[in-house]
Formats: sequence, C-alpha cells, structure tokens
Amino acid sequence: MTNSTQRTVVITGVGAERGIGRATAHRFAKDGWAVAGLDLDGDASAKLATELTEQYGVPAYGGTVNVADEDSVLAARDAVHNADLPTVGAVLNIAGITSPVPFLDTTLELWNKIFAVNATGTYLVTKAFLPDMISGGYGRIVNMSSVSAQQGGGVFGKTPYSSAKAAVIGFTRSLARELGPTGITVNAIAAGAVDTDIRVQGTTPELEASIVASVPLGRQASVDDVTALFAFLASEEAGYITATTQNLNGGSYIA
Repeated sequence: MTNSTQRTVVITGVGAERGIGRATAHRFAKDGWAVAGLDLDGDASAKLATELTEQYGVPAYGGTVNVADEDSVLAARDAVHNADLPTVGAVLNIAGITSPVPFLDTTLELWNKIFAVNATGTYLVTKAFLPDMISGGYGRIVNMSSVSAQQGGGVFGKTPYSSAKAAVIGFTRSLARELGPTGITVNAIAAGAVDTDIRVQGTTPELEASIVASVPLGRQASVDDVTALFAFLASEEAGYITATTQNLNGGSYIA
C-alpha cells in the first residue's frame, strides 16, 4: 500500500466513535498518511486528530464541516490548507445519514436532507479539494455508496437513502470519465450492513438477525473490512481502477 506523509487524505464523517470514518482515519494514519478529518462535530474531529498524531506520529488536523453547506465546505478546505499538512492526495466522502421512513410517510424536507448530506455533500467536498489533487499530480476519490442503491433498499434505509446513494454511483462514474486524462481515479464503495452506530435508531434485534441471515458469509461487515478497501483504492497499486462500484456485502447482492 502507499504510505506517505507527503500526502494528506481528507476524510468526512469521522465523528462517530463506532463509525467507518473514524476507523478509516486510523487505518490511513497507521499506513503513514497525514489525515484531515472533518465532521459536523468539530470537537470529535479535533480529538481524533490528537489521537492520530500521538499514536502514529503523522500530521493530522480535525475540523468542523457541514458537508451539505457550500460555505462550510469552503471554510473547511481553507482550514485544511492552513493546517500545514502535505498536499492532498485522496478524498474519502464517508459522511452520510440514513432514514428508515416508509415512502408515504416521507416529507420533502426529509428527502432534501438525505440528498443534501449523501449526494450534494459528496459533490461539494470533492469539488473543494479536487484542484489540490490536480496540481499535486496524484488523486484518489472514493465515495461511500450502499448496496441499498443497487438492490433498491432492503437493508435499513428506504427510498430517499437508496436514491441518494444511487446518485453517488452516477456521480462517481461520470466524474471518473471526466478526470481520466488527469490520472485521478474515482470509485465508489457499495457497502452492505456494517457494524457501526449509523443504524442505532430504528433498528431491532430481529432486524439485525434478518440482515445477517441474508448474507451468505453469515455476518455483517466490520469497519476493518471497509477501511481495507478504502486503503487499497487510495493506493498507487489501484491506479488503473476507476469508475467502479466496489461491492462489499458478503454476497448479499450479486450483480
């Protein structure tokens, strides 16, 4: 794997203690990357940055961002630029929210909120840091989608979530084609059920058991399963892989 403190990885959604973003930040710091962790919870991001520097000896920055708000994203970008970190070499769009609300119970406000965080947030953060990767001559963009986008829900999040995550896949493919001549790759990870805190509200032991029963490998993904894929897709070894949707679902969805 590529491990270089000469490159910084920008990761959104690092605040949750049992979340993919936080675990991924630890994986990249362990591999030698400098880390810029961003989250709506700026205190959690700052705490994480201190942990990474103390544990792995890499430069790290933790800041606040509302990925759905352009001014907030641009302010976070400027803060990362002012944090004396190496050139940005990867952007991991992990921040996301889900919703188990049945379609006829949804509101336009809910629909817009789910899209704003999952889809618009991916667009805004990518656009903010893309010039850094172009000028630096190295770029890996990895976007968090979901198996729900591929199979039409069926895990936890319902129609607004599945639709927003499908938009992430379309964004990934189109941007990958557009950025091909620059050498910057763009990929998506379509994860199945992952053992994190994102599904705490609304889930039940019965639902969790049914999810596991639907997976041929007989378990949910661990955060380590996900972080390993992020690390590979951000590496130099993955330089010929772009415009893909990487299925990480234990065989629950077979395309």
